[in-house]
Amino acid sequence: MTKKPPEQAKEQPRNKQLSHIHHLLSEHFGLLHWWPADSPFEVVVGAILTQNTAWTNVEIAIQNLKQANTLSLEILATLPIKQLEELIRPSGFFRQKALRLQNLTQHLLRDWQGDLTAFCSGPLDDVRERLLARTGIGPETADSILLYAVGRPSFVVDAYTRRIFERIGVLTGKEKYNEIRQMFMQNLTEDTSLYNEYHAQIVQLAKTCCRKKQTFCSACPLSKECRFAKQDRQKGRRLSENKGRSENPEV
Repeated sequence: MTKKPPEQAKEQPRNKQLSHIHHLLSEHFGLLHWWPADSPFEVVVGAILTQNTAWTNVEIAIQNLKQANTLSLEILATLPIKQLEELIRPSGFFRQKALRLQNLTQHLLRDWQGDLTAFCSGPLDDVRERLLARTGIGPETADSILLYAVGRPSFVVDAYTRRIFERIGVLTGKEKYNEIRQMFMQNLTEDTSLYNEYHAQIVQLAKTCCRKKQTFCSACPLSKECRFAKQDRQKGRRLSENKGRSENPEV
């Protein structure tokens, strides 16, 4: 009697897959309460300063602004550019970022009476385009401001998101930013707190387990879901077997 070929496991629907991943991350990390800031405007400043640098560098730059009593929309808009550059120097690319901060703050003062809430009010897509029209504000920065500064449901995609979801096998590595953003937003409940915590947990996983060059798959809450972790386990078994043969050449 001819045996039937084993049935292939059906691929999990994308909405259930993303929700399951979030559940695993939530169980592992708990609530993370990201973004660390004392005000919505501080989030805006941090979102610009964190471009192409580590958050630890941003923290130093923001502390410099606070110690100089310059972390306000009105002051940053009129601060001598050289002084602003020196204060934010630890964040890197400080000349570009100083110009970006002043471009945005001056625009808010001139056209929106310094009202960040008003600037970010209206249909989400319109507000996002408004942000993207400002010099130096790209999709990730715009979504960070929308989600973390003013509580709009706009999912943030970053390098950590790409790394983790490529390793899991959800992404191929060819997707553009907006494709990834739409994947999350079309398959998750439209909920600001959900988007906030999900992205924060992605960041935490990337920093603790799923690092760029060094991974800790055995400690990762997604290891059973992850293609990369499976390959890592197989590699570990092969190394262990080879070591055993070299120690026992007669076996």
